[in-house]
Amino acid sequence: MHAHLPDEPPREERRTDKRPLAAVLAANTISIAGSSLTLIGVPWFVLQTTGSAGRAGVVAFCATLPVVVAALVGGPVIDRIGRRRVSAASDLISGLAVGAIPLLHHAGVLAFWMLCALMALCGLVHTPGLTARGVLLPNLAQHAGTTVTRAAGLYDAVSRGARMLGAAVAGVLITAFGAETVLLLDAATFGASALLVAVFVRGVPAAEPQQAAGKVSFAAYRTELAEGWAFLTRSRLLMGITVMVMMTNGLDQGWSSVLLPVHGRDALGGATALGLMISLFGGFALLGALLYGMWGERFPRRAVFAGAFLLCGATRYVVAAVTDTPLPLAVTMALAGLGAGVLNPILTTVMFERVPEELRSRVAGVTTAGCELTMPLGGLAAGLLVDGFGVGRALLLFGGTYLLTTLAPLVFPAWRGLDRGPDVSRTERPLPASARAGSSPRP
Repeated sequence: MHAHLPDEPPREERRTDKRPLAAVLAANTISIAGSSLTLIGVPWFVLQTTGSAGRAGVVAFCATLPVVVAALVGGPVIDRIGRRRVSAASDLISGLAVGAIPLLHHAGVLAFWMLCALMALCGLVHTPGLTARGVLLPNLAQHAGTTVTRAAGLYDAVSRGARMLGAAVAGVLITAFGAETVLLLDAATFGASALLVAVFVRGVPAAEPQQAAGKVSFAAYRTELAEGWAFLTRSRLLMGITVMVMMTNGLDQGWSSVLLPVHGRDALGGATALGLMISLFGGFALLGALLYGMWGERFPRRAVFAGAFLLCGATRYVVAAVTDTPLPLAVTMALAGLGAGVLNPILTTVMFERVPEELRSRVAGVTTAGCELTMPLGGLAAGLLVDGFGVGRALLLFGGTYLLTTLAPLVFPAWRGLDRGPDVSRTERPLPASARAGSSPRP
């Protein structure tokens, strides 16, 4: 694979540059740390100002519904505009939307519908930025002279670490200064992330606009979007992953936006304890990602994936439902984080193994939309269940559903594909050249 051929390019043309990968890792760290501030700050802000779990669920619904739309239609747009530009613009707009919430509240003019609209705007633009950075990983890894598996492990590790840091800071800041301060700090982190990507990811061809051979039109856009969907539906494994993560993301959205904040307010003693729980989860998820990056390739992916999902899923909900003290949930969150840390490196590696580079943005857009399809309903359902039946029953119902969902890798044969390398079978073969990006769209 690395043999030196007679017509090999000069050594200077193969020089590696780790700065673009480092910049994206740093930008993701800062952006996700800021998002963790919002993850705690917004629900706590709603609970403080309205006292209603149902309204917290409505805000979560408004924040996540546009995410699905943006992910579904964003793949072709990301390629046309350029991954670097989309990432930077996404963070800038998100920062303005989040920063407007405390400023309008301080001015005494923030209505509930305004809060919902600002969170919807943030959700609409944030996902394309994450997608744009994520699909660059193979190119950045090659640019840096490292493997995709190691880059994916680092990418997930810094994301987990950022969530841990952001949650810890959010809990302390909310207790000391109020939720409004947390949201202002989040706005600043978005600006820093945008600057890093805009300046240091220049010179990576895959980060710049990808021009199609045909004219830019709705028909061409629709064709490109359909290519991502067609590729996904031909792969039973990728479809299985998408459906499973769709279910667990919806349940996790209900957990993070309503169930855990309400449990934190009622049983854990406030925002500081809530931040500690999320930090424990994030810290041990970071450890799990690092451990998998070092030794994970030695073990069967399917067994590791199934076991990790069972560990990180239903246990949180059940323990929170049956105990009112912080220690049991803290231990559970640490173990759950350890399991969660190995999931994304596996999924990222499988995606990059099976999806050709020219289809990566649009397939990622379709799969992201599918994975996030239930997130708006998760937060809304959790809020309504808490108001109607109490937080304990809502936690048990969500936990039972989570357990049934995470049994899928052990039950369905398609998941055996996790243990195989790139699949060159007829059902998952890359699209023919006439159907790929850069070709003229069919009428």
